[in-house]
Amino acid sequence: MFFKTLQRMSQITINSTVTLNNGVKMPLFGFGTYQLSIADMDTSIKQAVESGYVHFDTASIYRNEEALGKVLKELFESGKLKREDIFVTSKVSTAEQGFDKAYEACLNSLKRLQLDYLDLYLIHWPGVQQTALTSPINSKLRAGSWEALEKLQSEKKCRSIGVSNYTIKHLDELLSTSKTVPAVNQVEFHPFLYQTDLLEFCNKKGIQLEAYSSLVRGEANQNKQLEEIGIRHNKTISQVLLKWAIQKGIPVIPKSKTPSRIKENADIFDFNLTDEEMKKIDDLNCNKRICWNPETVV
Repeated sequence: MFFKTLQRMSQITINSTVTLNNGVKMPLFGFGTYQLSIADMDTSIKQAVESGYVHFDTASIYRNEEALGKVLKELFESGKLKREDIFVTSKVSTAEQGFDKAYEACLNSLKRLQLDYLDLYLIHWPGVQQTALTSPINSKLRAGSWEALEKLQSEKKCRSIGVSNYTIKHLDELLSTSKTVPAVNQVEFHPFLYQTDLLEFCNKKGIQLEAYSSLVRGEANQNKQLEEIGIRHNKTISQVLLKWAIQKGIPVIPKSKTPSRIKENADIFDFNLTDEEMKKIDDLNCNKRICWNPETVV
């Protein structure tokens, strides 16, 4: 299945946004902090800001929220950033599932980040923990966590709430009882795991799909088709992968601690993939996961 591209190159910039189902505008392009060490946070975030990033993604389980909050505060105080001009996401960990724990987890994240509110708060994983994927208490804890997120949103601690790694069955379960449709579902999504059924489901329900692992952790670096497309546009394979998602209207959050790579990842707004190139990239799909598989979570 081929999805129509979002916009043409001249209309997409690093500041382009998608509008979530509650009216909040979310930047299409962001900076991920998964496995980014505390030692690298200061330099990496400052380089990202210098390169134009205004969307930052973290999670309690990454254990770098405090470091992100520290550098953001410094940038606020120096006048290089304003809080209202950036978009910050964090997530409830598997150990924080359930109403009370999830509610407290958000307050703790806000404290570590030194922020009054989050732009987006997500349930990180549909299960209690990855070592107990078939736990019968998963569904009850998911429901409790979601109720906590709804309360946090009503209290303006979160502008938007959503989920991560949810499959269609998990979304169906949530939608069958929830008062609130998730604004976002953040999942592994790249040409080698082109989840068209999930994308179509989310589109129909008004849920914004967001991609992580867009760069396939370097496993696409030897792909000849991507290399040829990149050469045609004088771009790297990583830049082609990011632009493929962006043209589908799917936010991306690439991570790097290397200044040159941080700048390179952001340098994708001066070219456009053709419809033929987009289709060739679509056809690379082989349902290959490089991360955990949420399909196993009941």
